[in-house]
Amino acid sequence: MRRNWVARVGVLALIALTFGAATTVAQDYPNRFIRVVVGPGPDITARLFGAKITEALGQQLVVEPRPGAGGTIAAQTVASAPPDGYTLLLASASYTIGTALQQSSLDLGRDFLPIALLATVPFVLVVHPSVPAKNLAELIAYAKANPGKLNYASSGSGTPPHLAGELFKSMTGLDSVHVPVREANSALNAVVSGAVQMMFSVASTAQSQIDGGMVRGIGVTSLRPSALVAGVPAIAEAGLAGFEVVGWNGLVAPKDTPAAIIAKLNGALQRGLGDPELRNRLSAAGYEIAAPNAPDDFGRFIRSDIAKWVALVDKADMKAH
Repeated sequence: MRRNWVARVGVLALIALTFGAATTVAQDYPNRFIRVVVGPGPDITARLFGAKITEALGQQLVVEPRPGAGGTIAAQTVASAPPDGYTLLLASASYTIGTALQQSSLDLGRDFLPIALLATVPFVLVVHPSVPAKNLAELIAYAKANPGKLNYASSGSGTPPHLAGELFKSMTGLDSVHVPVREANSALNAVVSGAVQMMFSVASTAQSQIDGGMVRGIGVTSLRPSALVAGVPAIAEAGLAGFEVVGWNGLVAPKDTPAAIIAKLNGALQRGLGDPELRNRLSAAGYEIAAPNAPDDFGRFIRSDIAKWVALVDKADMKAH
């Protein structure tokens, strides 16, 4: 009995020491600059929210671009860093899609811890004016009556606009060929010129072409209409219930980062999510600020995004490129 009692006391002492050490680490954090590694896409959300982290925690946030390999270089840099809260990753939809396509050995849901969702980016389905469809129902009817006649562009295989096109095909049963173009503006120009008939473009990028009559906006990919493309209905509300594809940015940390540090970072980021000025600056850059969210909320968002793309990849028998 005495031996068991001594063992229990030892275990309790170890737990107390561990808890005390974790609490001390969280209290001392941060005591130097925090690095945010950015892979594919712009770094504006990291810079804007970084200012809020600096205000709240008193340490500079440094943005470090690590482009290349579809974000794998940036992700590996962060995954292999010490889990101490000083090296974070600006995650995006490219990583949940990459996880679904098994483009690397890293898994966003397994190898990182969520901190907070920061912003989303809706896309808009646009068609060349020669396409005789003014709305979603007319587009689907025309495409079904003319199989193979409407092809869609994207900024490359495995990108969110490409997966949006595949999801659209999967949910409508349309016959359409993917035409990958080297980058987003070139893909949109291909639709403007009529070389390709349609695409899912970043909403803010397509607005001027829609306004100028160079392309026609059919629907946005968020569940509700977006102020970024005024007057264009949501595809989900126009007849394709449940259709949703959004780009997004959020911060994640290496797995095993202490929960107290994750909570401290999340608390600092909530200040940004509630800031009207930051909301306006993001909107001017083509982003919609996220609603306030806890790490668990963001974790559910990531898992849901991965599950959606895994189901599509399996159904369409897509392979990584």
